[in-house]
Amino acid sequence: MVERISLSRRRALFGAAGLAGAGAVAATAAACSDDPPPATAVSPRGVVAFHGPRQAGIITDAQDRLAFAAFDVSAGVSREELRTLLVGWTAAAARMAAGQAVADDEAAPQSPPRDTGEAIGLTAGNLTITFGVGPSLFDNRFGLASRRPAALADIPPLPGDNLDPLRSRGDLCVQACADDPQVAFHAVRNLRRLAQGTAVLRWFQLGFGRTSTTSSDQDTPRNLMGFKDGTNNIKREDAASLDKHVWVGADGDQAWMRGGTYVVTRRIRMLLESWDRDYLRDQEQVFGRAKASGAPLGAAEEFDPVPLGAKDAGGELIIAADAHIRLAAPASNGGVTLLRRGYSYTDGVNQETGQLDAGLFFIAFQRDPRTGFIPVQRRLAASDALNEYIQHTSSAVFAVPPGVRDGRDYWASGLLA
Repeated sequence: MVERISLSRRRALFGAAGLAGAGAVAATAAACSDDPPPATAVSPRGVVAFHGPRQAGIITDAQDRLAFAAFDVSAGVSREELRTLLVGWTAAAARMAAGQAVADDEAAPQSPPRDTGEAIGLTAGNLTITFGVGPSLFDNRFGLASRRPAALADIPPLPGDNLDPLRSRGDLCVQACADDPQVAFHAVRNLRRLAQGTAVLRWFQLGFGRTSTTSSDQDTPRNLMGFKDGTNNIKREDAASLDKHVWVGADGDQAWMRGGTYVVTRRIRMLLESWDRDYLRDQEQVFGRAKASGAPLGAAEEFDPVPLGAKDAGGELIIAADAHIRLAAPASNGGVTLLRRGYSYTDGVNQETGQLDAGLFFIAFQRDPRTGFIPVQRRLAASDALNEYIQHTSSAVFAVPPGVRDGRDYWASGLLA
């Protein structure tokens, strides 16, 4: 069990650094980290390193809870004001990732608290805070048009989409993942507060129950349809696959994105009432896997190779031509592979239908969405048997810059330098 850190110990570790400067705050965090673990793995002490060559929350062991937010920069904000926001956000994120309050409010008891306080007494909960920028940031407001990577383009309309524009896109994004829902919520809430006057919240999504496995140390979870999800996901231990499919290489067209990645998010509502009435055999044919074991149809174990060419005695494909596992497989998509990191969600009841508003908040990291997510999703949208039971209701893409190197660095510094 992770030991809880008292508020007094937090203050002893960080003193009254506040948010006077990103360098001083982040340096204090690093100095008190006691050899923090690498950003790829969760820690038994509940702290995942914030600084490093790549942002945490991508190949970090997937935590249990998600708070994902997209922001729009307010009208009239200058490029320098945007930079100031990101400097302040980075300092606050470094503190929260280390299990600290955003600022020491005892130093100014006659002022409104600078930290909202709901994480007082909680551990860091393996919190990771991951930052990205959307295509809309590269319009004429900040003089950044020439620095927009070619890969950072809005996801085009796809067959079957029923997108809510108020839940889609955004100038900036923040992904907070933790093993404690209150810790994840606290992170986004406080970054939103710091953005007052500079950026506004465009949309916000909470998630529970990871639907992917990002490490060989983790068991494969199940989605809300009851099937194992992410069996063949890229694992953080597979550096060669990450370099090939996830990280932007030295050939990237924008230097500030080399070593970074791109993330696509999709809110996928599951029509669970219809799904729950379907026969088990039909459900398994839709996915192409056995529900209980997770094994591909025609195989014995979950991690057995998917027998895409196998046929039954009558000459029919054992894994149907429209099965989800077939259409999404790298072998069916020219080797394209995504690093998935999604979460289940529930947002109450759909007022139009009286049915559950629940499903998958899909998150996928990749080297280039134009050759990654988009062609795979076109293939799925055209003929996936699962389409009868799902509906895509939001869509966004963001460039995720490389990590914050040290206490003098800040999110997207290469872009705004």
